[in-house]
Amino acid sequence: MSRGTRHTKPESLWAQALRLPLFLLMFGVVSLAMMVPAIYGGIARDLMAARAFFYSGLLGLILFTLIAIAHAGRQPRHGALGPLLSLFSAFVFLPVILAIPFYEALKTTTFLNAYLEMVSAVTTTGATVFDRPERLVGVLHLWRALVGWLGGLLMWIAASAILAPLNLGGFEVTAQAEPGRREAEGSASGRADPRDRLMRVIGALLPIYLGLTLLLWTLLMVSGDQSLVALTHAMSIMATSGISAVGGVEHGFSGIPGEAVMMLFMLFALSRLTFSSDTITATQAGLRTDPEFRIGLALVVGVPLVLFARHWIGAFEVSAEEDIARAGRAFWGSLFTVMSFLTTTGFTSADWAEAQSWSGLRTPGLILLGLSLIGGGVATTAGGVKLLRVFALYQNGIREMQRLVHPNSVSGAGSVGRRLQRNGAFIAWVFFMLFALSLTGVTLLLSMLGVSFEDALVLSIASLSTTGPLIEVASDAPIRLAELGPWAKAVFCGAMVLGRLETLAIVALLTPDLWRA
Repeated sequence: MSRGTRHTKPESLWAQALRLPLFLLMFGVVSLAMMVPAIYGGIARDLMAARAFFYSGLLGLILFTLIAIAHAGRQPRHGALGPLLSLFSAFVFLPVILAIPFYEALKTTTFLNAYLEMVSAVTTTGATVFDRPERLVGVLHLWRALVGWLGGLLMWIAASAILAPLNLGGFEVTAQAEPGRREAEGSASGRADPRDRLMRVIGALLPIYLGLTLLLWTLLMVSGDQSLVALTHAMSIMATSGISAVGGVEHGFSGIPGEAVMMLFMLFALSRLTFSSDTITATQAGLRTDPEFRIGLALVVGVPLVLFARHWIGAFEVSAEEDIARAGRAFWGSLFTVMSFLTTTGFTSADWAEAQSWSGLRTPGLILLGLSLIGGGVATTAGGVKLLRVFALYQNGIREMQRLVHPNSVSGAGSVGRRLQRNGAFIAWVFFMLFALSLTGVTLLLSMLGVSFEDALVLSIASLSTTGPLIEVASDAPIRLAELGPWAKAVFCGAMVLGRLETLAIVALLTPDLWRA
């Protein structure tokens, strides 16, 4: 052996696995996840459903291993938008794999319905084709909640590892670079390898996400819920998917204590600062001055107070104003439901109907539609427009009113504040316009496919804001997805993907110049 020969340490199996395409890794994760409902089905003696998930998961793991072996030794070519394309593929193509065991275990629905159910779950929308929960066995309810939980985890991780470096997903409001482009090469995010960043984010967020879910599951069981119901609700709260094994929180047994615990955990969807400190707002003094958290709390407190005042006036007309107990339950129902729809979870309180029966006034569904459109915080599992964009437009509006009085004044908000008032507000306004165009386009498509205008509008907002339970409570009568035609279901699926990934990210994927950047 020559003196110049250098020995290189062979890569570990884990390091080689990390070099595989990102979509292939996600395929392996969901194949492994199919073993969870398979094990539960064996314990519950639902052997037919257990076999469907076991065989599908086993086949998926075999295919993953064969493709991984064939891919071994290849040097991955990761472009700037490569991870974003993998994320898009996860929402479009991965539900095909997820729907196979669901379809085989149920056997009384079409594959299109199963695909729609899985797209709704993985995008954390939570809209369901099956309006009667008893039609699905416990294994299928567990699978829906697990897919939604994995979809929420995917968005948690993707927000920091994929969207933040590309200045998308709400990060474009405070970034200096253009949406879809990385920061300057001299910055930390410009130098970091995408795979290294992904592994760091997974190592930091996965224990938090899993630990919070297990803690909430335990607290809900202590509050009185059955194990499966508590688990599906815990997963749905953390992922803001609104998936339930019993048709909603109001059909559970945990009561107000369980709702109070769930509302406490919904705070994690208002701001990323509740569990991390790696965003632009982390330079400020924590949650106390975080704009997203403050706006969220203001809405959570203000809207129920307005609703309570409205119902209190209605209670005078039916001579029920002295019923303090019913008034308190009505206020709690409004408080929990407003928090739930603001975070795009979509659960309604068991006391939500109490407010209406107490006063004789029906709560307008337009309020819930507006809350869902606003959405939660940046880099959380919540959907919607996001509170940071709302804050940027608010800051810009305040600054413009100041300039009307003092045209030559200079803003004292600091460098970050001035960026929010100018470039941040401009980008936020562009996103609002794209969101409005998307809402208009989806509504028109659904209307042309035979859906009534009111139902089309509710379906559009529910899909683009990833708040599926809106179809049950926002209109005069619940909208049944099973009654939609095949093309309308396809449009609804596309709108859910668009709402989860956001319009700016889709535009970035369709821009050739960004791929060459």
